[in-house]
Amino acid sequence: MTTKIAENKQAAFTTGSTMRHVIVMTSTASVGLVSIFFVDLLNLFYISWLGDQALTAAIGYASTVMFFSLSICIGLMIATSALVGRAIGKGEADRAKILATSSLVFTGIFTTVFAISVYPFLPWFLSTLGARGETFDHALGFMRIVVPSIPFMGLGMCFGGLLRAKGDAKRSMFVTLSGGVTALVLDPIFIFGFDLGITGAAITVFIVRIVLVVIGYWGAQGVHKMLGRYDRPAALRQMRPFFTIAIPAIITQLATPFGNAYVTQAIAEFGDSAVAGWAIIGRILPVAFGTLFALSGAVGPILSQNFGAALFSRVNQTLKDAMVFTMIYGLVVWALLALFSPWIVSMFSATSEAASLVQLFCTLVAGSFLFNGALFVANASFNNLGFPLYATFFNWGRATLGVIPFVMIGKAYGAEGVLMGWGLGAVIFGVSGAITAFYVTKKLGNNVQT
Repeated sequence: MTTKIAENKQAAFTTGSTMRHVIVMTSTASVGLVSIFFVDLLNLFYISWLGDQALTAAIGYASTVMFFSLSICIGLMIATSALVGRAIGKGEADRAKILATSSLVFTGIFTTVFAISVYPFLPWFLSTLGARGETFDHALGFMRIVVPSIPFMGLGMCFGGLLRAKGDAKRSMFVTLSGGVTALVLDPIFIFGFDLGITGAAITVFIVRIVLVVIGYWGAQGVHKMLGRYDRPAALRQMRPFFTIAIPAIITQLATPFGNAYVTQAIAEFGDSAVAGWAIIGRILPVAFGTLFALSGAVGPILSQNFGAALFSRVNQTLKDAMVFTMIYGLVVWALLALFSPWIVSMFSATSEAASLVQLFCTLVAGSFLFNGALFVANASFNNLGFPLYATFFNWGRATLGVIPFVMIGKAYGAEGVLMGWGLGAVIFGVSGAITAFYVTKKLGNNVQT
């Protein structure tokens, strides 16, 4: 075993400090991932300058629906990264190329079918969430431009996943960072320069997703030659292992937008100002805690390579290091949000109910992400160690039992009560998910020893 690992120079994570791998992969992945969320933050930031609360609320409704497509793309990326990472960990370079090519084909087909299927139902989705009148019209116009770009988002994210599986954290970061830079340049041009408003924001999103694919292809194929010639029989053989991971991962990821949709629907009862506040929170949250979102994807290749190499002590240590990183990062960001909460409220020109919700999130509810982060890490371990249904159970438990009853009770105390209920459920499932993850890794190691 030792000789095999020594010979396999491609398995970058099977040697060296696991904490260093966690920090390097997470920091570089977070820059890239946060840049994706930064695109949305910029859109809302510039839209808020137009001084129309209906536009801000429209972004909130549209984003709730679009979160479903993002979750599907994340699930496909998880499968791509996990399978290719394991093959690299085992030293199977040729098989890794087959898996990489097949995974991209599966992703392209799956996301295209999804985009075509969901397009006719956009008005129903928005009205179900509570969008009405001018807000409904703005949200629908935005989504009719953005939905056709879903396949580009899926492929771009999977290219990033391939680069992380290879251990090239820097170029994986470049993929999504390029999207953030593109949005930074194009958003003001389309929104203000061409006077397109929310339509300009949607066009920018479409262009950004094309950029992700171009830069991702350059890194994966232009630099690392990770893709092989498409072989249909080989692809068909890989379809089952790919979707064995992808489908549970997608179902797992869909839990979060399901829970958020329920919260959006509950907050909509308190008017456009409350929805605008929820939209602002929805943009602040992934940018502030994007590192924790990135951690769940970044730690996957580290776990999968060591799992493929049967180094279970390193698997367990990686999980411990990721949990420690989560706690430290979460506490620091929570403190910063609380400190700068007045500035954040004024930056987005939030007033009335919107201002109250943003203030409450920054000072109190943001603390729940210590536990959400623990659940992210736990789910990453489940998906990469062969227990994807565990991740499905915990994520859906969080999105249903950890959201619905708490929000129902909180609704009696207004929009602020809804927000508090949403945050409270994370504590239960974050703690129980972390305990289960450590149990799983310990069991894997014991099975090998016996």
